[in-house]
Amino acid sequence: MTATTQTHHAAHRAPADRQRRSGTSVREPWAGTGQLLRLALRRDRIRILIWFVAIVGTVAATVPALEVAYPDAAARQARAAILTNPSAVMMTGPAFGLDDYTLGAMVANELSLSLFVTVAVMSVLLTVRHTRSEEEAGRTELLRGLPVGHYAPATAALVHVAGVNLVIGAGTALALLGGGLEVAGSAAMGLATAVTGLVFGAVAAVTTQVTAHARAATGMAMVVLAAAFVARGVGDVIDSQGSWLSWLSPLAWAQQTRLFVDLRWWPLALSLALTVVLLAVSVRLARRRDLGAGLRPERGGRAAANPILLSGQGLALRLLRGTIIGWSVGLVLMAITFGSLANSLEDMLAEVPDLGAWIGMGGGDLIDAFAGAMLSFLVFGVGAFAVGAVLRLKTEEEGGRGEAVLATGASRLGWVANWFAVVVVASIVMLVLSGLGLGLGVQAATGSADAIGRLAVSSLAYLPAVLVMAALALALFGLVPPLAGLAWVLVAWVVFVGWVGALLDLPAGLMGISPVDRTPTVPVEAADPGPLLVLTAIAAVLTIGGLLGIRRRDIRSS
Repeated sequence: MTATTQTHHAAHRAPADRQRRSGTSVREPWAGTGQLLRLALRRDRIRILIWFVAIVGTVAATVPALEVAYPDAAARQARAAILTNPSAVMMTGPAFGLDDYTLGAMVANELSLSLFVTVAVMSVLLTVRHTRSEEEAGRTELLRGLPVGHYAPATAALVHVAGVNLVIGAGTALALLGGGLEVAGSAAMGLATAVTGLVFGAVAAVTTQVTAHARAATGMAMVVLAAAFVARGVGDVIDSQGSWLSWLSPLAWAQQTRLFVDLRWWPLALSLALTVVLLAVSVRLARRRDLGAGLRPERGGRAAANPILLSGQGLALRLLRGTIIGWSVGLVLMAITFGSLANSLEDMLAEVPDLGAWIGMGGGDLIDAFAGAMLSFLVFGVGAFAVGAVLRLKTEEEGGRGEAVLATGASRLGWVANWFAVVVVASIVMLVLSGLGLGLGVQAATGSADAIGRLAVSSLAYLPAVLVMAALALALFGLVPPLAGLAWVLVAWVVFVGWVGALLDLPAGLMGISPVDRTPTVPVEAADPGPLLVLTAIAAVLTIGGLLGIRRRDIRSS
């Protein structure tokens, strides 16, 4: 008995002795934060690099592109006149410095909102990835079994997100300085970028306490971002300098610094204060819930299985439903906004002849050329949806849910093929909706009687380009799952080429890597079908390769 008791006590003393020797105690609430932070940086090193290159590279390329497109004061003033259009205000923000529209004012007014929204999305995704996703997968529970403090995982995640935002903010400032803009304005725009990302990272830190699922936490944070966007947009339409409604949005606070015009730093203090408040709320909420659970109670499932979910297409549609609806609504609203600018097109081109080259307008009918250029921009969103939806398969597989599907008797090939079919159908619907929205805006602005139907049909010309992007993601998932995320590189390149490729006079070979650049523009009736057939063939080969790859490899195996 004595020997057993001594052995029992020795077994409990050993871990404590090791912790004292290492200088760490599990009772310290932040013990292990440094190690977890290094782990997060190691896991995200490629992801961070892609975000950095995409965001900072876009800023670095846009400044000289704007300078080429609007080389003198007269051209910039003509561009400034467009910003009085309510649609332009919704998509850009408050218009500061229109009386003397410098290059800096143009960058701030027309680039800042896209920049702030992008870092907000990045921060939400990274925060959820390193908090709620880890809990949902059970990895946080395993870590808590080690000498890791109660607050260490969340603290490491938030420090990680803050560090990424600061690096991207610094890179943005340097890119602006490299474009010849003033030091103070460049530094302020970089800081505003980082601080806005912190705000929405803190928003995600709160939503991860509310729900037990990563997708729901991400969706709730994105709804907050969408509400902030709408509040800012409507507020700026009410007053082009920003109304009381604008001040309800953190996006507006960053823009109200009046970058490169009448610089003021104090609105950024509002973002920092809100970040601190949200983090305090998230800590308080975390104390009121169990590990792995959310504050919102789970809804009970049906007593009987939903017949729709027993089919591969039905399950995929159910899981992608929210993503499909969100992207569709966003694309339609953006398409209508783009189309409504058609009534100012002739005046814009008269004042700024290089504008057509900047937005990728070809020859022929002016409205058709404009519509084709705007459709190509909307395709960026459809392609991003398609790639993200295909890569959702990797998330399902890593979370063990793919195995549950296969346990029902479904084949690996059937599971992936059905999922991909749903993505393709959803992409077709989004393309048509984008064409309808663009046609509605053009028809309202110009009175063109056939714009809606013609652009809805013409939008389908971009389907092969979208299929190439989606099929590349499928091929990487099926053949080399660890590299599946590289499909986003093609999406980033498509956006880069479409945005500034013509102005930077990139070689035709480099621009041709973008499947969207290979697509003939409207009117589709006069288009050469050759490039579309080639793109379709490439998509078919990639799709077959991906399906064969998933058939040959084990689930959750490379």
